[in-house]
Formats: sequence, structure tokens, C-alpha cells
Amino acid sequence: MGETEGKKEEADYKRLQTFPLVRSAAKMIKETMDKKFGSSWHVVIGEGFGFEITHEVKNLLYLYFGGTLAVCVWKCS
Repeated sequence: MGETEGKKEEADYKRLQTFPLVRSAAKMIKETMDKKFGSSWHVVIGEGFGFEITHEVKNLLYLYFGGTLAVCVWKCS
């Protein structure tokens, strides 16, 4: 295995380790938003994704956390 392949495997392994944390964070954000502002909230957290969604007016949040981790939260009823 070459050096580049080894680095890719290491990066993939690190992503897999953080996946449960990201999934738990998305679930927590959704549950909190549903409780505070009513149901129909959706949350996506990740790297390197695009989106085209329908959302209620003034009910969309899109930000980057730590430089590379994107968080998208929106309400669509």
C-alpha cells in the first residue's frame, strides 16, 4: 500500500469514528427544535454535500462549524 492510500484509509477511519457523534448531534438538534418550535424540523450535518430544499420563510439555518463541518437546519411542514 502506498503512502497516499494509507493516508486516505486513515482519513476514512477518522470519519467513521466521528459518524456516531455527528448523527447524535443531528438528532439532538432536531429534537430540541421540534420541542421549542413545533415539529417538522430537519437537520443535516456533514462535509461536502449540496442541497436544494423547500423550507418555511425565515426557518433555515446553514453554517460551518470548525471550518469544514456544515450544519443545515430547516423547517418544512
